[in-house]
Amino acid sequence: MIINLLQFKNVTIIKGGYKKILDAVSITIREGENVAILGPNGAGKSSFIKAITRELYPIPEGKQFSFKIWGQENWDVFDLRNRLGIVTNNLLYVHTREISGMDIVLSGFFSSIGLWHQVVTAKMKRKALEVLEFLEIAHLRDMKMTEMSSGEARRFLIARALVHKPKALILDEPTNSLDLHALQIFRKTLRKIAGSGTSVILVTQSLQDIIPEITRIVLMKKGRFVYDGAKDTALTSKNISRLYDVPVEIMNKDGYYYAFLIG
Repeated sequence: MIINLLQFKNVTIIKGGYKKILDAVSITIREGENVAILGPNGAGKSSFIKAITRELYPIPEGKQFSFKIWGQENWDVFDLRNRLGIVTNNLLYVHTREISGMDIVLSGFFSSIGLWHQVVTAKMKRKALEVLEFLEIAHLRDMKMTEMSSGEARRFLIARALVHKPKALILDEPTNSLDLHALQIFRKTLRKIAGSGTSVILVTQSLQDIIPEITRIVLMKKGRFVYDGAKDTALTSKNISRLYDVPVEIMNKDGYYYAFLIG
């Protein structure tokens, strides 16, 4: 049976009383799909994530309005977090503290920043270590977040998001500030997660983030989804030139796409 992870119809979100930051967006994402939301800065990508996590709520527009996650419109935020793993740049900023990597991962069980008076069970520790080993960072578990590189810290936040075995992982601009070596490791990590059966929803402005396992691309601009389709038909020179308002040529090499400026 096909299960809809996400179903938005005519979702509009207004900021400051008048500005539409999401403008009647409609999308259905099924469990098991790996999807990338691609668009320039200011396209509304982060607002879309906040709509998923219920940090922002839409205004109803029209009879066809729908705002469902796994078929439900109303969610307890903590229950939703158990099903959705989410990693954002703001999360990286908040968790960059004198806290060990292991404690960061364990804090995922409590939706806290590090551990305070929470009771950590042996089962939680086993699960945390299992995820760290899966992501190949168990050897760094005693290192403080402030001592890690950006790439290492991001992998620990991904581990934190995975401790509940969520059905989907949402990543917001995951390669910001990563060098080429860290980017290569991140790609390997993301491919491993997608291969494990967890849906990946990647929200990015960079084509180089899109791994081969992502088969569907949604192009976003000015608060709207302007294209939704298979990767090979979405990531064309014409579409990407229009998306970023600059002439580019797209090249596909070994399942990865790259954009080159023309002129």
